[in-house]
Amino acid sequence: MIDREHKLSVVRQAKVLGFSRGSIYYSSRPVSGRDLALMRRIDELLHLDYPFA
Repeated sequence: MIDREHKLSVVRQAKVLGFSRGSIYYSSRPVSGRDLALMRRIDELLHLDYPFA
């Protein structure tokens, strides 16, 4: 959506589209397999102990 080669600045394009400037420059980092395994284990424990939550 954002065209860095357009005559409008990136800031102006973000404002027109209703995006925050931070979201334009943000790039997510991949989550490690170890972290994913840990998050899955926490989810399993929480859902087994508190299925109503």
